[in-house]
Amino acid sequence: MLRLSDLKLPLDHPAEALPAAIIERLAIAPAELLSFTIARRANDARRKSAILMVYSVDVELADEAATLARFEGDTHVRPTPDTGYRFVTQARPGTTRPVVIGAGPCGLFAGLILAQMGFRPIILDRGKVVRERTKDTWGLWRRGVLHPESNVQFGEGGAGTFSDGKLYSQIKDPRFLGRKVLTEFVKAGAPPEILTEAHPHIGTFRLVTMVESMRETIQSLGGEYRWEHRVDDIAIEDGRVRGLHIHTGDFIETDRVVLAVGHSARDTFHMLHDRGVHIEAKPFSIGVRIEHPQSWIDRARFGPCAGHPDLGAAAYSLSHHCANGRSVYSFCMCPGGRVVAAASEPGRVVTNGMSQYSRQEFNANSGLVVGIDPERDYPGHPLAGVALQRHWEERAYVAGGSTYEAPGQRVGDFLAARPSTAFGEVTPSYKPGVHLTDLASCLPDFAVEALREALPVFGRQIPRYDDPDAMMTGVETRTSSPVRITRGKDLQSLNVAGLYPAGEGAGYAGGILSAAVDGIKVAEALALSLNA
Repeated sequence: MLRLSDLKLPLDHPAEALPAAIIERLAIAPAELLSFTIARRANDARRKSAILMVYSVDVELADEAATLARFEGDTHVRPTPDTGYRFVTQARPGTTRPVVIGAGPCGLFAGLILAQMGFRPIILDRGKVVRERTKDTWGLWRRGVLHPESNVQFGEGGAGTFSDGKLYSQIKDPRFLGRKVLTEFVKAGAPPEILTEAHPHIGTFRLVTMVESMRETIQSLGGEYRWEHRVDDIAIEDGRVRGLHIHTGDFIETDRVVLAVGHSARDTFHMLHDRGVHIEAKPFSIGVRIEHPQSWIDRARFGPCAGHPDLGAAAYSLSHHCANGRSVYSFCMCPGGRVVAAASEPGRVVTNGMSQYSRQEFNANSGLVVGIDPERDYPGHPLAGVALQRHWEERAYVAGGSTYEAPGQRVGDFLAARPSTAFGEVTPSYKPGVHLTDLASCLPDFAVEALREALPVFGRQIPRYDDPDAMMTGVETRTSSPVRITRGKDLQSLNVAGLYPAGEGAGYAGGILSAAVDGIKVAEALALSLNA
């Protein structure tokens, strides 16, 4: 088959227009087109009055060799790439069972690949199965009751379960591991269009059922889950991992461990540092969640085509380099979603964004964050970034009234440096509630300065982005892990053999897709080491 890319059609084109465009673009007779499938679909909304749909299609032709020869040098006509996944090895009889710590996207795919290769992994998670975890999470959202071991951050599915379910990334993926992730998600119940949409997403409710389905697959292949198993210590002898101490007092003997603990496992970071595992501070970002009515964003991005069913809820991506040397950018934008409470430690407030597959809730929200780095902002200790996160989360808890309500402020008041005293046109979505105040009290001064500079700039790019009634809710501190658990080319810890730091918590991914891909890579490396 041949891959034909950058095929553009009007937004409201009829179904028959696509095969006609293929025939015209390739200059072939209609009978020569035997079949075609859509490989990718996106929209080009740069001209709002004439939005285009952009396709890549895989075509089967009567004489593909001749067509390819005619288009030699044309990068938009080439052989269809082989995106199939191939296992790097298979388990030998009697092979040691590896252990995966963490059941988020990274741990889930590390466990799945190991199970599919016959290694029967043991998967540990400090939290609960996803249905029970969901009830505990609602306990915070509805009643202000936090469960430190079962919440947005901890439990089956990881932090990505309570998110927009975005499944796109800018990672380099020459082996199409991302395609393997998407294919497994479809097998588990995700909508098939995630295989073709340029910016696929799933949403929280679908993620819950998919995670359950994938768990059943892993178990059917000999894998084993152990819930409410927090790893409190790691046994290391002669530079190699020898086992894991569980908080229950149990000890699991193993010499191969995937460390997929997520970006909020702060006690684990401290334990690893105490045990001498090589760990270093890394950059992350801090800021707020900003909300606008989704209709404002739709009109700004799609103009008169706003609301068209083939476009859905509009997203955006913004960035600005400020005079004080800081960068402000949008993060984890959730069209038609809500801001959620994402704390995992008592006495702290953290925000995140979430949306369902339909993206039909009233508001759009996004992180609006400022980049920070160890040398300038938290020097001197590998875990200084953790301390910084905790400091501002505690300030947010107090500013919100010490009840897990979040501190909030209208954009107009924030720009004018005065506390908010009443809501305007935009109603915040955060639960258990928003306490109006001055967000400058729970953000670093440089972040406040940068956000005040960036908001009017973004308002010129997206009309009403800096509307006085737009709502800001704080604080957003979990943009990525504050540490990197460093590893070598063999994907093992630099100084502890058999320990495989992986995913977002280890500082090697950001988001569901990249974390899952990293889980696959680490699983492959571990499997090859067992069969060496």
